[in-house]
Amino acid sequence: MATDCDTVPIDEANIGRTLETATADPVRVAEILAKARILKGLDADDVATLMAVESPELLKEVFETAKWVKEEIYGRRLVLFAPLYVSNLCHNECLYCAFRKSNTEVKRRALNQEEIAAEVKILVEQGHKRVLLVAGESYPEEDGFNYILKAVKTIYDTKSGNGEIRRVNVNIAPLTIDEFAELKGANIGTYQLFQETYHRETYKKMHPSGRKSDYDWRISAFDRAMEVGIDDVGIGVLYGLADWRFETLAMMQHIRHLESRFGVGPHTISVPRLEPACGAPLAADPPAPMADVDFLKAVAILRLAVPYTGIIMSTRENPEVRRATFELGVSQISAGSRTNPGGYGEDEKFDTAQFQLGDHRPLDEVIRDITYLGFVPSFCTACYRLGRTGQDFMDLAKPGKIKDHCAVNALSTFREYLMDYASPATQVAGERRIAKALEEMTPERRRTAQMLLDEVKKGRRDVLV
Repeated sequence: MATDCDTVPIDEANIGRTLETATADPVRVAEILAKARILKGLDADDVATLMAVESPELLKEVFETAKWVKEEIYGRRLVLFAPLYVSNLCHNECLYCAFRKSNTEVKRRALNQEEIAAEVKILVEQGHKRVLLVAGESYPEEDGFNYILKAVKTIYDTKSGNGEIRRVNVNIAPLTIDEFAELKGANIGTYQLFQETYHRETYKKMHPSGRKSDYDWRISAFDRAMEVGIDDVGIGVLYGLADWRFETLAMMQHIRHLESRFGVGPHTISVPRLEPACGAPLAADPPAPMADVDFLKAVAILRLAVPYTGIIMSTRENPEVRRATFELGVSQISAGSRTNPGGYGEDEKFDTAQFQLGDHRPLDEVIRDITYLGFVPSFCTACYRLGRTGQDFMDLAKPGKIKDHCAVNALSTFREYLMDYASPATQVAGERRIAKALEEMTPERRRTAQMLLDEVKKGRRDVLV
């Protein structure tokens, strides 16, 4: 059984040797891409070889393979969610973050439960069905960790018309085993946490004080969560703090550790890049900046290396970069986001936000855009609520069977959005996309999808398989 002090071995020396010997030999690259199409993932040497690719011709082949793998696993659907920042209180001193304790330029705020409910109502009335609860790593003194449990309940309890939040995912500070057990009892979906950087020396420099300065406490959080049955976890690094190639290989080591110990890897991988933040000058001048081409390469390689995971793209990136990543493996995106507590009711305020956004478009505009790009927007939460999590999810995702469920549920939840929330222009574009998606389905899957679509049209909501 895990203890609160267990750690996860990251072999920095091995990563260094792997990167030093990696070369993008075209024959070797072709072998790796053929291996990727078997949908069994890639090892560290494979990943390092693909990261060394610079030839436009070879890179195109990497991107095309990533697109193929993503569509084999998940099809052409993109799941949508919104982050819900409930607090920017924090006891840590992360040099790149606006929420850092000593930052006097940020106005501190923790929403009360009524304010959280008001934010949720706005999101519901936009059409959202899932949120990612985010909080700084400190809570109001009168509640402590119970503040998060209350917030989760408030989100689930808030309704508006036909709408409700059907799944709450959570991005909060690492917890003790007992606290993780309480969090599981709150019926959350995915527990998400970013190591920020796996490079110990860099981690120490970036986190000089606060509980977050303990590298081992943070990296062992997923072990504690999974020990008590939270079997959907979301992993990630903050690209820009250390060499992106090192970070990617180290994250792969962390993933393989989870697979080895629990038989289940992460449900999602997030790929945030460092963005400017109020009162955090380091964020505007990253120690290890990551070029756009390398960012796209990293997304594609992660899709090939861990094909079963959902890859999340946030609104940190601008619309052009986000569009490019959709074809390379991204399967979940945030839209219409705010990163400041109260931001949906009061609009974005940089002096209370965690970082600067790159995509400010409202949800409806994003949805219309991705339908034009040939994707199906999805608000599906069926896997969580039907018990397809952890090993059960992996058993469907790894052989590419999960899209049998995703494809039809995406269409029914998309029609819900079109009927209840969409603008006229998005309704037209959306129904056209649904018709096209039905044409592309097998007869059996089309019958199931059409049945669900008809039920939604009759007024039923939350129909799923």
